[in-house]
Amino acid sequence: MTIARRGLTLPASTDGELPIGFDEFVRWLATGRALAHLGAHAEGRLLVHRLESIGRPLPLAIALRAFSRGPVYVEDLRGRRRRLTVQDIARWSARLLVEPLRIPALLAKVRREVATLETQASPARSRPGVDLTASPLYLRTDLSFGVRAGGSVGHIAGVLNELAKLAAPPIFLTTDDVPTVDPAIETHLVAPREAFWNFRELPTFVLNDAFFDAAAPLSGRRLAFVYQRYSLNNYAGIRIARRFGVPLVLEYNGSEPWMSRHWGRPLRYEGLSERIERLNLHSADRIVVVSRAMEQELLGRGVDGRRLLVNPNGVDPARYSPDVDGRAVRTRLGLEDQFVVGFIGTFGPWHGAEVLARAFVRLVSDRAAASDRLRLLMIGDGPAIGDVKRILSDGGVMPAARLTGLVPQEDGPQHLAACDLLVSPHVPNPDGTPFFGSPTKLFEYMAMGKPIVASALDQVGEVLEHGRTAWLVPPGDASALASALRTLIDDRELRVRLGEAARARVLDRHTWRRHTHRILDSLAAV
Repeated sequence: MTIARRGLTLPASTDGELPIGFDEFVRWLATGRALAHLGAHAEGRLLVHRLESIGRPLPLAIALRAFSRGPVYVEDLRGRRRRLTVQDIARWSARLLVEPLRIPALLAKVRREVATLETQASPARSRPGVDLTASPLYLRTDLSFGVRAGGSVGHIAGVLNELAKLAAPPIFLTTDDVPTVDPAIETHLVAPREAFWNFRELPTFVLNDAFFDAAAPLSGRRLAFVYQRYSLNNYAGIRIARRFGVPLVLEYNGSEPWMSRHWGRPLRYEGLSERIERLNLHSADRIVVVSRAMEQELLGRGVDGRRLLVNPNGVDPARYSPDVDGRAVRTRLGLEDQFVVGFIGTFGPWHGAEVLARAFVRLVSDRAAASDRLRLLMIGDGPAIGDVKRILSDGGVMPAARLTGLVPQEDGPQHLAACDLLVSPHVPNPDGTPFFGSPTKLFEYMAMGKPIVASALDQVGEVLEHGRTAWLVPPGDASALASALRTLIDDRELRVRLGEAARARVLDRHTWRRHTHRILDSLAAV
């Protein structure tokens, strides 16, 4: 029996092996189906991304031990194996019983470190400038593993790859490898520690020491600056920048407590998380935000505007290009001779994928004669995928839709090339605050030279110009979206003109090269 962690493709079923995904395993536990598998399998296997990032998978280890008569292993994508023994389970269980008593001490330690950092002046503020003959140090400090596609992957690779061309060779400290990052870039994988692994949020506090220790071997190296993609409860970038006496550049993509409240569930230690977030915002020498809405938010929180750089996301125009061939994808998905409306994303609550699904139902029902040639290609996977499938099924258009599931970042261009028209149907924030995102897909669409229909929503409506580089519609309005799709489907000349203008605009303003140049230029004043 094989249980695969989230984000992993299930292995093919073979004689005697039963592969199931993590979510299916959870359903087994909830429905009692797991009881039928007690002792029913000769061997157990937990499939993970990397052995170093397993943490402490106690519930899965216990389940596999109960399901298996023989040995139990944890195995990663490279084929490396580690046997999980009864002794491992006993050791982990003992620590799990003791750790609740240690939580107050952990939180007290974090508060002491934060208080110390709050009272220290940043030594980088007095430096005359930044030495770009020294190496930038990039920190990716979150506990997401196996992320193979999405805006974060594109942004990390975009900035790192361009730093390698514009400055001294960068150094990358990360909890996981990131697809499309140049393999020539010096990369150090930081393994999370087992402590408090089975407790919500606590591993994010523990990760600070792991990164601080991982940077210690670099003490003999010359660093230009530390660049950190901010993640929940992390202040390692501040400590490392102060250790080396170099500036800290903080990439801020939105408030973690806010996103948890509105797009997930409230943080258990929200007060401490907010304090750590403020510490980062008031300690960084430069704060890179992707939108003016985010800039206004930080100004309202008392952040010095002189330290803010509004820097929208970008694209690699060589990777995403009209020259990319999408015919193989069209053939594989049965899309030859069809008009394909496309969308790519992680199906988050802000993406508006459900709005597109409702618009497609309207479009097909309104175009009786031509509807047999219309297809919807939705590339990716994520939280809203279930609602999207329900809308398409209830509307009777599921046969005209292709939902690919997760597609690796490196395969995204070929899938976008298979589309005739691309959609960015983003929706407003649920609490009425300005939409603060800078959708990476937007710039990828533009670079492909495809016609775009998008929401006239904050930065989306600033980057795109209605009737010139895209066709804009009111956000969240499925009827208006369907009408816009119909307009472009019926007007080939308009599609060509919009696509060419969008490509020219992104080359002029929104490549990762220009994005990274703006960061380096802003550091000249530090």
